Amino acid sequence: MGTIHPVSQVMEELTAIFGDMGFAVAEGPQVESDWYNFDALNIPPEHPARQEHDTFFMHRAEGDDRPPHVLRTHTSPVQIRAMMERGTPLRVIAPGRVYRMDMDQTHTPMFHQVEGIAIDRDISMANLKWVLEEFCRAFFEVPSVELRFRASHFPFTEPSAEVDIRCSWEGGQLKIGEGDKWMEILGSGMVHPKVLAAAGVNPDEWQGFAFGMGIDRLAMLKYGIPDLRAFFESDLRWLRHYGFAALDMPDLPGGLSR
Repeated sequence: MGTIHPVSQVMEELTAIFGDMGFAVAEGPQVESDWYNFDALNIPPEHPARQEHDTFFMHRAEGDDRPPHVLRTHTSPVQIRAMMERGTPLRVIAPGRVYRMDMDQTHTPMFHQVEGIAIDRDISMANLKWVLEEFCRAFFEVPSVELRFRASHFPFTEPSAEVDIRCSWEGGQLKIGEGDKWMEILGSGMVHPKVLAAAGVNPDEWQGFAFGMGIDRLAMLKYGIPDLRAFFESDLRWLRHYGFAALDMPDLPGGLSR
């Protein structure tokens, strides 16, 4: 009997949770021009992410005058496309595959991310905090959570914040919403005015928040999966153990991970 891969299951859970909060799902190409992947997101030419040791660049034959293209390093380009195509106000999440030059127990060259953006005339960090708290409470299926925002820097948001969640590792078991430990789970912030302008949105009239998190890592945390590499090894024994019932769609009233 076939089963649903944990990454696919978590994507369905994310969609159910954010859909309940009014977020639509947006998709975009995995091969992106460097304008969508970097320039429109206020990432300067000298940024380390734009070097070959961090990003997969597509081969160009001699004389090819097309702009450079890359395997997208995040799903943020989908947010740019959504703003340009759908206009404002806007609430979307962008789940999908992304690619970076990382290979070890906790990193793979291809992994999955979900990024979200909300644009309106009167949005603040308080709205961002509520959305993230509601998401974590629903996703980890706990009655309450406590988040900690730490100042950080991302080119596409200002102010920017790394977000930690209160947890406990007693007995080697992760428990969310209790204990005296903190674990980083995502990055977030208010969308930079230059990013809004690049997508054709007037930053004097509109503002918004954005966030991004790793889907594979969320699956590891929720379902106790110890090694990221196992997600991509096609081991049938692993898939049978961690897989989900094929016709059992997650929803908030009925339960996400039953």
